[in-house]
Amino acid sequence: MRIQDDKSLLLIVDLQAGLLPVIEGGDQAVSEAAWLGGVAQALEVPVWVTEQYPKGMGGSEPRLLEALPGHRLWQKVHFNAHEEPDFAGALADSGRRQIVLCGSEAHICVMQTGLGLLEAGYEVYWLSDAAVSRRAEEASLARERMTRSGAVPVSADMVAYEWLHRCDSERFKDVHRRFLKPRSARPLRFF
Repeated sequence: MRIQDDKSLLLIVDLQAGLLPVIEGGDQAVSEAAWLGGVAQALEVPVWVTEQYPKGMGGSEPRLLEALPGHRLWQKVHFNAHEEPDFAGALADSGRRQIVLCGSEAHICVMQTGLGLLEAGYEVYWLSDAAVSRRAEEASLARERMTRSGAVPVSADMVAYEWLHRCDSERFKDVHRRFLKPRSARPLRFF
């Protein structure tokens, strides 16, 4: 099924400053999540950010929050964000059924949140380039388990272009100028 901007929500799980120094690929994950979050906000796709017990692990990476001024922040104690009653209720009320999911640690909070969302009937898209763990092997195992459970692995580019649908609109031109063009070493040509 195609990822649609009017049905999607980007959920960034626990990219927290206190945890990122020990996360393999953490900087890349923050960059990819921030980039896709910027595209999402330009297209009016909600961006939600969670923090696992910030008193102990610190808040979200400041670079991420600075890049996403319109995000909604959720603090949690459950590894599965969907077990937080306020979060689950707000997500149901949003009407968004396609969840693009990323964050850290992939094999703990991201995976448990994804499994909870799948159990609740949501479509889950695993953002592979921004789902990271302390060890890459654990992130890989989490991706494999999520895929077997029904999540669809995707890249940030895949999601952005599915949200955009077409290249001949003002919306595409605006997003392409602001976000897509710098990501490619080769200029994109359309017709």
